[in-house]
Amino acid sequence: MPKFLLKFNAAVIKEVPMAKESLTVGRKADNDVVIDNPAVSGHHCKISVQGGTCFVEDLDSTNGTYVNEKRIKKAGLHHNDVVGVARHALVFIEDTVPIDPAAAPAPKSADATVAIPPEKQAEIAAAQAATQEASQKLGVLKVLKGEVGAKEYELKGMSTYLGKSDRVQVPIKGSGLFGSAPEVAASIHRKPDGYYLLAIEEGYPAVNGVKVSGSMLLKDGDLIECGGTTIQFNLKDIRPDATKAP
Repeated sequence: MPKFLLKFNAAVIKEVPMAKESLTVGRKADNDVVIDNPAVSGHHCKISVQGGTCFVEDLDSTNGTYVNEKRIKKAGLHHNDVVGVARHALVFIEDTVPIDPAAAPAPKSADATVAIPPEKQAEIAAAQAATQEASQKLGVLKVLKGEVGAKEYELKGMSTYLGKSDRVQVPIKGSGLFGSAPEVAASIHRKPDGYYLLAIEEGYPAVNGVKVSGSMLLKDGDLIECGGTTIQFNLKDIRPDATKAP
């Protein structure tokens, strides 16, 4: 089955299998692939299978749809083609790519036993425990300085954007003589192992006084600075028995 890798900068956010004949991509919640970014149109583009070939079609979006950095109205897709939607990308992975038999591993018998070294078992167990722990925590942003909107934001969605645009979830205050700030400065993405801050404006956001480029895993109590706004990131326990007295 063909699939797409939804990426933001270099980070893969999730895999999207082409499980039906067409998928819509956009900012609104009724899309098959929701990209919660102010630069993405409500219904941005459509991906469909026609005669065994995947096509992407722009739905009159404001900022356009691109294939391998060329703006398109409609185009067929080939293996590893990159569909650009604002700052996000959908990398097309075709399931019919030929495999070199010489490079393929030898088949194993059905009753073969795979031995996992003890150190690898410990590593897998630790990763599973971290994922389980992260799933029981809800990220919360508390504005300590430079409040523009609310004083507190719960990170219930998969993506939360920070900036000066009136379309972001967490507005920030500008800095400097003219109070300038990026329209979209940073974003926070919820993943199985926790919350990651991604610097959309490279080097603009700072965490605990250190400028951020790329992405980083947030820890409970981290201080995020964006322009004139300082925000504290906290993790709140959401287990059913978390509020009960011992």
